[in-house]
Amino acid sequence: MKWMSDEEYSELTGLDMSAIDDLCDHGKLTVKVEDGVRYIDPSRGAGEVVPAQLRVLSAHNTTEMLVQPQFIEKTIGTIINLHEKVLDAKDETIVSVKNENTFLREALASLQELYDEDRKTIATLTEQLRLSQQEVEFMRRKYKLMWNKAIEEHTN
Repeated sequence: MKWMSDEEYSELTGLDMSAIDDLCDHGKLTVKVEDGVRYIDPSRGAGEVVPAQLRVLSAHNTTEMLVQPQFIEKTIGTIINLHEKVLDAKDETIVSVKNENTFLREALASLQELYDEDRKTIATLTEQLRLSQQEVEFMRRKYKLMWNKAIEEHTN
């Protein structure tokens, strides 16, 4: 037997503490006290917790609560149909995600190719710039020598 604290019993039954205290005072619940904490046996006294009117109604309506087999078959059929629709939707989602992954993989490969081409272009342009700078420096030295020679000839 599992004993429950007042709070646990309140959560289980939906009763507030004053109603539980009242049931304990009238001896309707089996109670024990350990270390100053009251524990209730939920397996005993449950009949006292259920209001008498509900017991009368449930006893009176047992014949009306019989479920027809056709209703059960339709319910099971509906559940199976819903389950199949969920599985179909799951399969469609998986296909969609796979297609999206393929598209993203192709886009990434294309971007990588463009990046590689851009790197090659940058390397080529850098080399051309270096050669142009060397040529400019060579021309500067050549013209400086020529002008120096021209000035020397003119002064002589």
